[in-house]
Amino acid sequence: MNYLLHLIVLIELYVMLALSLNLMVGYTGLLTLAHAAFYGLGAYATTLLMVNWGFDFLFALILAIAGTVLLSFLISFASLRFRGDYFILATLAFQVIVFAVLYNWVDLTRGPYGIPGIPKPSLLGIKIDSLLSFSLFGFVVACLIAGFLALIFRSPFGRTLQAIRDDELAATALGKNVMSFKVRSVAIASGCAAVAGALYATYVTFIDPTSFTIDESILMLSMVIVGGTGNLKGPMVGAVMLIVLPELLRFLAIPDAVAANIRLIIYGFLLIIMMHVRPQGLAGKYQFE
Repeated sequence: MNYLLHLIVLIELYVMLALSLNLMVGYTGLLTLAHAAFYGLGAYATTLLMVNWGFDFLFALILAIAGTVLLSFLISFASLRFRGDYFILATLAFQVIVFAVLYNWVDLTRGPYGIPGIPKPSLLGIKIDSLLSFSLFGFVVACLIAGFLALIFRSPFGRTLQAIRDDELAATALGKNVMSFKVRSVAIASGCAAVAGALYATYVTFIDPTSFTIDESILMLSMVIVGGTGNLKGPMVGAVMLIVLPELLRFLAIPDAVAANIRLIIYGFLLIIMMHVRPQGLAGKYQFE
């Protein structure tokens, strides 16, 4: 039972991450490799505020979201001036920089030693310290994130993002401030990723930089591409599939030494197959060109 609840919590976290990444990739057309960086910033900000300064979870979460969003503005104005492959390289650089800071700023983040003893979240005096309660809490937060993003997707703002994705020049000709819309899209996605990071940190009660590497960004992007972009259900399907699929390999007699490599091979094959057979993903709407 504990194993299933743990799996449910992981699915809830990655559904939040995939949905928020979908706002950038599927709705704005910004292919990024830095989503794990925002995920990590949210986790570390929440952790440091709770462990070092004694903030409660809710206040630490709000400050972590605000800090991550503010940092996203700085990154957006620098990277969004690039197009296509150059933008992807800029986001990759940001991902590498964030990981390097988390790994080497030992005085603040404890670097490779990690930060243990992260308090469990508490809301309205209720301590969320069991697997069952955390899975229910994660479900509520995931539903709130999904509902919030659904409102954005269906709003005039979301439709403008789709217009920018489909034809940026046409959107500009219609008087839309393309840079402003892109910056706000990145900010919303980074804030949602920070929420997932805060939940992850308080769930495992220990974090180190290895949880927020480029591999994590690739995993999140794989979920969005495999599940599909341009709607709500696609990223959800991708998140569930890429979390459950590796767990099914546990029932096969695969040595631990090669299990991780086989997982990466599966991701690679899935991406190649999707790009050829169903470019819009399993349940997606938007087709990459």
